[in-house]
Amino acid sequence: MKFVTMTALAALLAAPAVAQGWKEDYQIIRFGILSGENEQDRIMRYTPLEEYLERELGVEVEIFSASSYDGVVQAQAADQIEFAFHGSSSYAALYTETGGGVVPLFTSQNADGSTGYYSIIVTRCDSGIKSLADLQGKVLAFADPDSTSGYAVPYYNLVEREGITPETYFAAVPFSGSHEAGVQAVANGTFDAAATYQDSDTNGIPQRMVSKGMLEEGTICKIWESPEITSGPFTARANLPAEMIEDVKQAMLAFPVKEPEQFAIMRNTQPDEENPTVGYSEVNHERYQWIIDMRQWLREQRRS
Repeated sequence: MKFVTMTALAALLAAPAVAQGWKEDYQIIRFGILSGENEQDRIMRYTPLEEYLERELGVEVEIFSASSYDGVVQAQAADQIEFAFHGSSSYAALYTETGGGVVPLFTSQNADGSTGYYSIIVTRCDSGIKSLADLQGKVLAFADPDSTSGYAVPYYNLVEREGITPETYFAAVPFSGSHEAGVQAVANGTFDAAATYQDSDTNGIPQRMVSKGMLEEGTICKIWESPEITSGPFTARANLPAEMIEDVKQAMLAFPVKEPEQFAIMRNTQPDEENPTVGYSEVNHERYQWIIDMRQWLREQRRS
């Protein structure tokens, strides 16, 4: 016969109430996704995750999509959404905006164990532009002011590593609004070049657009690549219940294992990818402090 102490019994009786406690206040969970591609494709890719989380957590889940990175940043800062996928730079913007009121939980991990990606600058393959020197006096489009790979990293590296002042070196440096919009505009001849990203030479925005039929293969070529960037984190507002954050985090970490086919849809994994994203790796704020420092450098450059 087993004996249970009063303390243990009280803990057992209290456990279900604690486990269900946050769900009484958060019957709907909203998570944000960034505007790296058109809205229809974003919703299609993330719907399997939405349905999975509803089954796992027993609450309604809604996808929040905005036309710009800042839309997701402001929505989370204003407590309008609870969780969000961010790039490194949009996470840094949110962390600064909220005075540390956001918690990074995990980032994507590739098959080889890496957790990074690269900013690239692309042009039309038939443009004759093969290098940054060839791009002088032409139009380079950045993606979004809060994009890590589409603005912060390429701008910083152009100035600090390449010795280029974008505003005077190029004819113009507009923002396209999203990665896909910038690459599409290059294909159409609106811009001479655009900043975007890829994980490898077989997986990234240009390759994804080819797989979706938005571009013909061989239209877009890379002329510049940054050092590796730490992938952005999935984040929670710091003012959420700790149990809620933990439950969502554990459900998310289990998603690639429990639903590998649905995870592949969300990640838009291609059959020929050499190093696909296969899961998640937990991270903390220190991983992204350099991005915050870089954004501060960018602000100082604009002021001067």
